[in-house]
Amino acid sequence: MNELQELLLDLQSPAIALELGGLALCLALAWLISWALGRGAARDSILFGRRVVDGVMFPTLSLVFTYALKVGLLKMQHVPVLKVAVPVLVSLLVIRLIARVLASVFPQSQGARVLERGVSWLAWAMAVLWITGLLDPVMQELEDIRFSMGKTQISLRHVIEVFMTCSFMLVLTLWLSAVLENKVLNRAVTDLSMRKVASNALRALLLLIGTLFALSTVGVDLTALSVLGGALGVGLGFGLQKLAANYVSGFVILLERSLRIGDFVRVDGFEGRVTDIKTRYTLVRASNGSEAVVPNELLLTQRVENLSLESRHLLQTCTFWVGLESDVARVQSVLVDAALSAEWVLPDPMPQALLGEVAPQGLRFNLNFWMEDPVNGQSLTRSRVNIAALSALRAAGVMLVHSPQEVVLRHPS
Repeated sequence: MNELQELLLDLQSPAIALELGGLALCLALAWLISWALGRGAARDSILFGRRVVDGVMFPTLSLVFTYALKVGLLKMQHVPVLKVAVPVLVSLLVIRLIARVLASVFPQSQGARVLERGVSWLAWAMAVLWITGLLDPVMQELEDIRFSMGKTQISLRHVIEVFMTCSFMLVLTLWLSAVLENKVLNRAVTDLSMRKVASNALRALLLLIGTLFALSTVGVDLTALSVLGGALGVGLGFGLQKLAANYVSGFVILLERSLRIGDFVRVDGFEGRVTDIKTRYTLVRASNGSEAVVPNELLLTQRVENLSLESRHLLQTCTFWVGLESDVARVQSVLVDAALSAEWVLPDPMPQALLGEVAPQGLRFNLNFWMEDPVNGQSLTRSRVNIAALSALRAAGVMLVHSPQEVVLRHPS
């Protein structure tokens, strides 16, 4: 009789009510403790999540209480329900841990969502094999599947164990990195750009330590990685040169603080506010909502205008053509008052209406004004100034004329 048949027979035992009651008590106790501890936690907390059952704490406590109950009852009777509950809770714990860590570290990554679903399917498949007693035979079959790497024989089971161990260590490393960022860096480092540098450096260091520890745990000779390091160096010298340059440029930008998150910049004809500086590229969002992905190397090798280094004020100019007989002083006064009446126009420095050109068709006035914050919308501010100036000029009886256009006549040769 196999384990699955024994499990089905045990589930028909009258003593199963005691197990169900004990399991319900364990789950209720785990939920109560998680709720009490997580009342003041953040909604994106890895331990507690948005709801009590979303975090890592609930399945961890449930597993501990259920396993303790299983050990205690096993001395008196068979525990088929708890034998099923323990693998299910282990799988739930693994899924919750990976899901919460990935959501915390990579909140917008679609790849993280795909990885989360893949891990969920794998965890539930392992739970089914564990419950049905097929896990050991499957692992033995994987052990018998071998292939050669040079003079070394490696089994498929060993490859899977290495992958799972490294994945588990990486998840724990990312969790530790997220905890240190939230609890230490966010409080100790006030500058957003320097916090980004420290966060990236800390994550890279912890990932390196976690990977090396995981490889040594499963018996991988770390001295053999020197060959991989040499191959990586050759790759960086050829195919990965641009990628490496972008990564180095990202750290240089963050360390020198020539650009900061929140600065308003103009790069390669694109204007917008820096929303994020990543290790490989920088995100710049324009006032109309469009977003540009700028490689970090471009920000160091080409001209970049940072309009926020000294002042967040931005100079704007509107042009008006009026009749040749218009009173210059009167037009200047009307234009200045119109600019001051528009929202987001600064009174200091004072707007200026300058006579830019005198032509037979009329007089050209350039209305210069400073706006408070370019991210609020340059086009909107210019529109408001134009509307106010047009209404004021009409009310003052000033006639607007067409701007002169140069016409070139060419005689056929």
